[in-house]
Amino acid sequence: MVDSPPTPATQRKGSLLATLKAVAWSFFGIRKKSAYQDDLAKLNPLHIIAVAFVMVIAFIVGLVLVVRFVVAP
Repeated sequence: MVDSPPTPATQRKGSLLATLKAVAWSFFGIRKKSAYQDDLAKLNPLHIIAVAFVMVIAFIVGLVLVVRFVVAP
């Protein structure tokens, strides 16, 4: 019996916390090459895109709220 090789989706088993950390460090632009290579091997690209999208929306909403607070009469 021959086992089939695992698919890329089953090979990448990164946690939500690891994805959040990777995206957060990427926002600051501070990332070691070795950590980046680990992320490429472990994290699912679709999860990274989804988390990044949510974090960008949260960042924009935060900026809007800060500006409204500062400019409020």
